[in-house]
Amino acid sequence: MNEIKQLLDPFEPITLQEMDRVKLMNRMDTKFAFRFSDLSIILPLLIKSYRVLTIEETNTPHYESLYFDDERFSFFRDHHNGKGDRFKVRIRKYVESNLFFLEIKHKIKGRTDKKRIVTDQFNEVLPEGDLAFVQNELHSNKNLVPTMWNSFQRITLVSKTENERLTLDFNILFEKDGVKKSFKQLVIAELKQEDLNRNSVFYQLMKEQRIRPYRLSKYCLGSVEIYGEDKLKFNRFKKKLLYLKKINHDAI
Repeated sequence: MNEIKQLLDPFEPITLQEMDRVKLMNRMDTKFAFRFSDLSIILPLLIKSYRVLTIEETNTPHYESLYFDDERFSFFRDHHNGKGDRFKVRIRKYVESNLFFLEIKHKIKGRTDKKRIVTDQFNEVLPEGDLAFVQNELHSNKNLVPTMWNSFQRITLVSKTENERLTLDFNILFEKDGVKKSFKQLVIAELKQEDLNRNSVFYQLMKEQRIRPYRLSKYCLGSVEIYGEDKLKFNRFKKKLLYLKKINHDAI
């Protein structure tokens, strides 16, 4: 972690309050994946164009999430089947701030619409008010149950000139009922923009590094790793999973 600190020290910091202009709760997302060791190449090339979010004196804060789905894994299946109108539901803890949010991500027509409310803790059974929020956003009364825990650290970079935010997630762990799956050597980058801009500094850098965009959520990756083929059908994800596993393995 000292190496990451040294890589981030040259960046100009930005606070949560200053980040209000790039909340981007409705946005276009573009994902990339690469080796943790590649950060030593990528981060120095971003210093002039981005500021780094600093929370409680850290710029690599920890996040913990509890994901929900129904017993048929409908959210997972919708993603796997390429449904253009789909949801993810989770409680996320922002560890350093000790804040919990119940979050719903609605993917529709290629855009991500994120809604959230403050909640008090990781409630595996949602309280009445939280449940009402979920049902209102989903327009259904799905019987949601906890399906997976996820934790990671995140670097958040904010463009100095564009309405753009970049998250770099690493130290990724999935867990459920004693089963743990770790992706310690993988970085999942997500470029969040008001509208897709391929001229973005980071987008162009990925192109130069020959790292192509890919589509697969942490929730789907973790679900496959935790539950496997006994529980889930994931034929359409196999090529992407092999790609991510190869990154994680090759970097060891």
